[in-house]
Amino acid sequence: MKTGKGILSLIMIGAWLCWHGTAIGYTLSMLPRYSVEEIHKRIVPLARYLSTKTGLDIKPVVTGSFAEYQQKLLGGTIDIGFENPYVYVLTASAHQAVALAEKKKNGTRFRGIIIARDNDPAITSLEDLEGKRIAIVGKSSAGGFLSQKLSLQKAGIDVEHDCELMEAADNKQENVVLAVFTGDADAGFIRESALNQVAAYVPAAAIRVVARTAWLPNWALSVRKNMDPGDREKIRQALLALPQDSPAARALKIKSFQPADDATYDVVRQAAGLQ
Repeated sequence: MKTGKGILSLIMIGAWLCWHGTAIGYTLSMLPRYSVEEIHKRIVPLARYLSTKTGLDIKPVVTGSFAEYQQKLLGGTIDIGFENPYVYVLTASAHQAVALAEKKKNGTRFRGIIIARDNDPAITSLEDLEGKRIAIVGKSSAGGFLSQKLSLQKAGIDVEHDCELMEAADNKQENVVLAVFTGDADAGFIRESALNQVAAYVPAAAIRVVARTAWLPNWALSVRKNMDPGDREKIRQALLALPQDSPAARALKIKSFQPADDATYDVVRQAAGLQ
């Protein structure tokens, strides 16, 4: 005889199947770079678009941390992911890129910058960074570490051995700028687009751009490697057909998705020392 709890579970499952059809479908998530509410707002329109376009049932889910997101990609709990290039290469054993984001500025790539105090004449080039104390967003940040690391490698500087690194509190771009402004760090690594976002914290004239660093491919839209090939292709085609200025594109703050594959992110592996 079934318990009340068991009957309730069956009713809930039945209601789910009636609403979503007989297929369980797939989960879609995004690296939680923002608040839970913001991530939910960004991915729900994409889930709706993909469901309509492919005929599959795409369910948006939100994770609470980078570590949880990465674990769920590797464990197969997240079927479709949207993540920065570094997290993608760390999870490429379980996921494969099918598209990458294109933005209205700089297209399918982005880069970092190196900043210093405007009144500090000691740092004017990459070579001047050797032996200096440098604030970084975090070692998993593509625009706040890997882009700069790659450029410094080409200049003959191993930033992890030749410089003193300090990760910003909460891995926030603005905290890197503050560390440079207050003199806690000699220089800082931030994403290029972040410089204009910190005007409320630091006078623009107080910070100088020392260098713009290596270009990296934009965020990856990846799918589970063992996904049904037919469903994978449906999702890929739907992403590439996403209209500009559609609700999904606006919510993600992108222009469109462009074709990508795993090799697109080899430059990130090189910067991260994974190749």
